[in-house]
Amino acid sequence: MNLKRWIALGAAVFLLIASIAINTLMSFLKSDFLSGFETLTDVELAETVLEPGSFNERIALLSIDGVIQDVGSSSPWVPLEYDHQMFLASLDQILEDDTIQGVVLSVNSPGGGVIESAEIHERLLKIKEKGIPIYVSMGSMAASGGYYISAPADKIFAHRETITGSIGVIMQSYNYAELAKKLGVEFETIKSGPHKDMFGGTRPTTEEEKAMIQEMINESYEVFVDIVEQGRGMTEAEVKKVADGRILGGSQALRAGLVDELGSLEDAIQSLREDYGLEDAELFEYESNLGSFASLFTMKLGTLFGPSPEERMLMKLMNSYDAPRLMYLYGQY
Repeated sequence: MNLKRWIALGAAVFLLIASIAINTLMSFLKSDFLSGFETLTDVELAETVLEPGSFNERIALLSIDGVIQDVGSSSPWVPLEYDHQMFLASLDQILEDDTIQGVVLSVNSPGGGVIESAEIHERLLKIKEKGIPIYVSMGSMAASGGYYISAPADKIFAHRETITGSIGVIMQSYNYAELAKKLGVEFETIKSGPHKDMFGGTRPTTEEEKAMIQEMINESYEVFVDIVEQGRGMTEAEVKKVADGRILGGSQALRAGLVDELGSLEDAIQSLREDYGLEDAELFEYESNLGSFASLFTMKLGTLFGPSPEERMLMKLMNSYDAPRLMYLYGQY
């Protein structure tokens, strides 16, 4: 091997040894010195100060980017666009931290799961009950579940170009029975009841089954409408004028009463400061322990020895479960 290859190999060995040593040390410290602290959670959070200020009066900036689904936690090998457990841990931390006097939620999402959206909504209500104001800044998209979680906010900002609305519920599946027939594939199904394989993609859905699913969707839809009514102080009739699944631009949403002002994230932060006398408050955001020193070594090792992008994609697909589910989501999934 030439000199460059020897240097690269030596660097890789050094990173490997350093990573093992640091992770071993951290595991030792956690097990021996931190085992008695019941407040520790599975998701470790660090804080990054974005704008220095008073530590006794702080504003937490939270961000939701991507589809709101609980698909596990980020790792050095497979970082997630949206980490649901980390986000819930951030909300729980806000509830326990008396120095936090305001929350700005940046939303850039087409929505996601009904359950996940409800979990976020429930915690946001608890934060408001504690007397902490919540301002929302919508990015390029805050639709369906993205709007569901925004509805409780004290003030919602959107860009003129923001896509929002899409208030409603959807459940989708593929019916590939005809394709399978053309390919000579036969499905052998043994089931305990006539509807056990409903909406499974191997046969057409009957009218009776469509009615069952529609009833489920209608119930979730009414919950969504109620959430908007309560969050925005609107009547049911006012909400249902635009709650037919349509999307709206920022200006349309403003006229419909779904948002309060047109503006940027900076406008939302500044408005919260001025409205609640938090001009001197520190602004910070949470990050997971993936930003730690040890994880940095692990990520470097992942680049050298970890799976390729194609292998990571295959692992992600193999670990996904695509059964039909109720979604507050705009677009395909």
